[in-house]
Amino acid sequence: MNGLVDIFATYLYGLKYIAIALAIMMLISGLDDIFIDIVYWLRKARRALTVYRRHKPMSYQELYSPDEKPLAIMVPAWNETGVIGNMAELAATTLDYENYHIFVGTYPNDPDTQRDVDEVCARFPNIHKVVCARPGPTSKADCLNNILDAITQFERSAKFTFSGFILHDAEDVISPLELRLFNYLVERKDLIQIPVYPFEREWHHFTSMSYIDEFAELHGKDVPVREAIAGQVPSAGVGTCFSRRAVMALLADGDGIAFDVQSLTEDYDIGFRLKAKGMTEIFVRFPVVNEAQHNSARRFLQRRRSSNVICVREYFPDTFTTAVRQKSRWIIGIVFQGFKTHKWSDSPTLNYFLWRDRKGAISNFLSFAAMIIMIQLVALWLYQRLWPDAWQFLSIFTGGPWLVTLLWVNFALMANRIIQRVIFVTIYYGLGQGLLSIVRLFWGNLVNFMANWRAIRQVIQHGDPRRVAWDKTTHDFPSVTGETRALRPLGQILIARQILTETQLEQALTDRIPGLHLGGSLMLQGYITATQLAQALAEQNGVRAESIDAWDIPESLIASVPATVALRYAILPLRKTRGVMVVASEQGIDPVSLAALSRKLKCDVEYVIVPRGQVVTGLRHWYARRRGQDDRSLLQAAVKKGWLSEAQSEAIWRRFVPHQFLFAEVLTTLGHINSSAINALLLRHERSELPLGAFLVREGVISQETLERVLTRQQELQLSMQALLGEAGLTARQLAALEQAS
Repeated sequence: MNGLVDIFATYLYGLKYIAIALAIMMLISGLDDIFIDIVYWLRKARRALTVYRRHKPMSYQELYSPDEKPLAIMVPAWNETGVIGNMAELAATTLDYENYHIFVGTYPNDPDTQRDVDEVCARFPNIHKVVCARPGPTSKADCLNNILDAITQFERSAKFTFSGFILHDAEDVISPLELRLFNYLVERKDLIQIPVYPFEREWHHFTSMSYIDEFAELHGKDVPVREAIAGQVPSAGVGTCFSRRAVMALLADGDGIAFDVQSLTEDYDIGFRLKAKGMTEIFVRFPVVNEAQHNSARRFLQRRRSSNVICVREYFPDTFTTAVRQKSRWIIGIVFQGFKTHKWSDSPTLNYFLWRDRKGAISNFLSFAAMIIMIQLVALWLYQRLWPDAWQFLSIFTGGPWLVTLLWVNFALMANRIIQRVIFVTIYYGLGQGLLSIVRLFWGNLVNFMANWRAIRQVIQHGDPRRVAWDKTTHDFPSVTGETRALRPLGQILIARQILTETQLEQALTDRIPGLHLGGSLMLQGYITATQLAQALAEQNGVRAESIDAWDIPESLIASVPATVALRYAILPLRKTRGVMVVASEQGIDPVSLAALSRKLKCDVEYVIVPRGQVVTGLRHWYARRRGQDDRSLLQAAVKKGWLSEAQSEAIWRRFVPHQFLFAEVLTTLGHINSSAINALLLRHERSELPLGAFLVREGVISQETLERVLTRQQELQLSMQALLGEAGLTARQLAALEQAS
């Protein structure tokens, strides 16, 4: 027994020196951390006493002042079946922005994700599938490079350019005003990063909940201090917007390859590359607080402004293994690959933050080792206090005043670390989660230790950190209401309704009329009527079909919808009941446009589909910016003069209306403008007084010659009222008299 006691005493003696070494290293790390704390709180106090006393915080309403610039969202997707549809549905119904396109990178050997994306693209005209050149999974950087290449091709075909390029993952939940914020800043800043706040799970999910502790402090304090001192912001890989200038510089720097395909943390890498080029980077914590949020219930000590910042929300890994895999990838990319790629710079402040990034390879071991020693000492203390006739050992921390001082300083630094963590978790998630973060510290240390160990093992195995393969982590996506489904093809609906046979459909497609969508072509070819087309389109989009007379719409209702909105979306207001505006359209309205309509009209909007021409003629009558002669007034004048009967007038009008087509339909169907880009062009056109064709010529989108060809084709497709009246027997002199009278 005495031998075992001697061995244990020797072990404690060795443990003492290990603990002293750990205490010294923890002192250095703790002083580093408290420096960041001091800078943050001093800066916060100074701004509260100076800046915020002279200037009120900027209201979120200011984000609406700039015109909507085209923004591209890049989403890599490997094995993301079912997720892309949810993301698109949620973005379409919540984003307070319209001029954006989502480019989803898929792989040739992932047909399930491709099929899912195809279905989403059928419903959302602003979502585009990109198929990477190589089978997956490649690195995220490689997928992003393929997406960027597809975006540049899209820009060439669409004849417009994106102002900002945004990184997101398929499982991200985007804040409603995120794109408004990027739109506001993208002309002045080259890298814009917003915070990431993980979604909560049940309290006992320690693995995923440890992420909320780390991100709350990182994006609440550490990154803002980093931006203030060094002017450099690391991208989080999501919620990052690059200016066009930044992306073009990255492409030029890499001979057409913007993202480093061998990097496991390409987002972190790009922040340094842009900083080296002298570009401006900003981390934005922008609160959106309105009256409804002001009066809403909050958790205890949860700060209203801090908990309503524009941010990215997502679920993080919930199992120990997946968390270790993800964090080991971050450690390899930031610490090992970063050390090899980004040497120490000439800037002392930037070097300081490089040191902070890289010290994680040491501090993760320190924290875990300190926790193991503490557990042993607590167990020894309990044994000596509770066990009868227990052996009493000398404390390993006896050694003079300097050691006692070192331990007390470290204790104070550790207490500060815990307090800081509690504060920043509390201001976003409430005091309950803030206090639970203390318990989660131990589990988080274990996850980080194992991730560090895995990262070192992988680097040693491969001999070079840049040879370590990208290891994707799966995530959860919150459920959303609404059914994500593909639209049934119009031809299948017509066949199911026994309006067309398969042979007729095949013949109609072969003889399709240039300048018209399939429905209009089928109608002009005589296969279907305008009413049958409207009913089929209504079934396709899951709405009702109605028939209207635009001249019966009350002027007060017409006045409630601005002309720019009616012409932009090709809709007519029909009625407003219980706060819901019902509008008429001749084709399906995609969810993004429907949500934008609701925002612009400041009420819920539903739509019905009406037969071809009823909206077009109504728009010309009520809203046309440069009204020509009123075709219906010609008919009314002819009846009034007794040259036509009422029956003849009605027959002519029924024949005339279905043969009226929108200029935009002819333009896009002929292929002069990408149909996916027309929405962005129509948004720019809203603020112009020019007709759409003249506007497109002025903007250099089409030539004057193209405009004339499209107008000529539109006239060829349409029936003119003069021609119909001539067929009804009116002479040239009578037609001239009617035109003069109208």
